[in-house]
Amino acid sequence: MRYKSYATESYYLDTYEGILIPEDEIEKALKQASRHVDSLTYNRIVGRGFLNLTEFQQEIIREVICRQAEFEYENADEISSVLSSYSINGVSAQFGSLWNVFTGKGIAMKRDDYTLLCQTGLCCQLAR
Repeated sequence: MRYKSYATESYYLDTYEGILIPEDEIEKALKQASRHVDSLTYNRIVGRGFLNLTEFQQEIIREVICRQAEFEYENADEISSVLSSYSINGVSAQFGSLWNVFTGKGIAMKRDDYTLLCQTGLCCQLAR
């Protein structure tokens, strides 16, 4: 069975009203973001089945996937970089240790998006 994103292209465009990702890249971006959400939720969505989650959980997951897809699209170069920090002519930047970026399981995500995802109850390492 082919892996499908939890948020569809039509959801991204019509409900979320996303405009950042070019139409020919939306499906790929949503699929990658869904895989990252699966990792951060310890594959609990796959295990339970997306349609078996509450409407509240489904809606949060769809929204987080759209946000994550945009975040990954906007920051693709920084995310794929092996550098955690750099400095050029006195200007420096760090990635991964910023107060507003969560990194876990090799995935970078805006901290407030991760906090939103945690509201589903699927991110706790101890949960079953």
